[in-house]
Amino acid sequence: MGLMTAAQYRASLNDGRVIYWGGEKITDVANHPRFQVPIAVACRDYAYDDPELEPIITYRTEDGTTAHRVYQVPRTTEELEMRLELGRHMSIVGGVTGVYMALLQVKDRLSAISPRFAHNIERLYLYARDNDLRAAEVITDAKGDRSKKAHEQHDPDMYVRIVERRNDGIVVRGAKLHITGAALVHELVVMPTKSMRPEEADYAVAFSIPVNTPGVSIINRSFAPAELNEFDYPASARHSMPEGFVVFDDVFIPWDRVFLAGEWQLAGAFAAALGLWERTLGLVIAHHEAEVMTGLAQLVSEQQGKDRDAHIQDTIAELICYTETIRMGIDYAVRHYESTPDGMLHPNILGINVTKYYYASHFHEMVKHLQDVAGGLVITLPEEAELRHPEAGAYLRKYLATGANTDIELRMRVYTLIRDLTADAYGGWNLVTALQAGGGLKAQRIMMARTFDMGHARKAALQAAGVKR
Repeated sequence: MGLMTAAQYRASLNDGRVIYWGGEKITDVANHPRFQVPIAVACRDYAYDDPELEPIITYRTEDGTTAHRVYQVPRTTEELEMRLELGRHMSIVGGVTGVYMALLQVKDRLSAISPRFAHNIERLYLYARDNDLRAAEVITDAKGDRSKKAHEQHDPDMYVRIVERRNDGIVVRGAKLHITGAALVHELVVMPTKSMRPEEADYAVAFSIPVNTPGVSIINRSFAPAELNEFDYPASARHSMPEGFVVFDDVFIPWDRVFLAGEWQLAGAFAAALGLWERTLGLVIAHHEAEVMTGLAQLVSEQQGKDRDAHIQDTIAELICYTETIRMGIDYAVRHYESTPDGMLHPNILGINVTKYYYASHFHEMVKHLQDVAGGLVITLPEEAELRHPEAGAYLRKYLATGANTDIELRMRVYTLIRDLTADAYGGWNLVTALQAGGGLKAQRIMMARTFDMGHARKAALQAAGVKR
């Protein structure tokens, strides 16, 4: 098929998929009001006619065709760096399509156990690439009682599981939560949420199916209403994206779309590989947002005439440190890249997890710093409608002035963005996402413990203590 146009992508969403949102079963996804902003966001990845974006979002495949760069397997440092550059210009729908890098990262290990399933990964990756499809990372189970294993739950469907094995495939049942953009992709790439034990073999299941597969339903929620004023909601009005509660009600999966079907030894490898690529993209976005927050703190302090205040300068220094530490962490992870046996480069696992942990564990503190600099106007500033009103607007222009030549509209835009980013629709979503996307803080702690060379650290400590061993 080749590259899609934005119009073709939009039309492709009306394929009979079962979608619920706001108490309504939506049959015309492409034209429903709730989906207009999210679809516009996703369409940015199909802007192949943009001369500035095209070199960033496309690449030449080994077959000589042109494909979206999200499908490029990094084999040189330049290609790995281009993938990060792509992350700065790609929507979240394009971002989650990076799930194929996670699949390819475990393909060699899977091949040793099941060559057929490893071949399925390669074939479906090429199918998605050559048809310019988008895919969702479908990983987090309902989990039920967190103190119990998957097979110990009061309801065995609390983790997606195989309920039937047939000659032509498997049947699965369960639900996956927090699936960003699930309603706006073409393929649902499902994998285990964690490592599994032998007794949990039925839960060690991974596969890819079209969104309109019978038995699949997606229940949506977003952090923002369908239509918002871009002046009052400069982030939320342009970045809204539904989160999907994806239900698998006895869904049949043909064998040629299965990646795991009881191979419990590799369940954790799938989850870890996905976490690496998801955290990498998340850090690219996090660095940009940290830079914006730092700039907002500087702007608002200048507007208040407080930019020389020692307290303000200390606060902005904290934001600068936060921003640059994230950037340096990303740079380190790329410069100290690792590789798979077949030559695929990926960022340093320890470097990415340490940086993600730092970003997530300090994010709320940085929001506090920005809000402290800005003050109460963050949540009490009137809206654009009042600024445009002849009477109310006159009062705003008088009392929001901090000097003879204050640009009132600029000042309001700065405060409005601070509110939207940290204390309103997008901000509320981001306060949780910063912690939970790519796995919560515990997930990074686990990966740091697995990849840090503690033996070397112990040896160094003993040597420093004068102990010779």
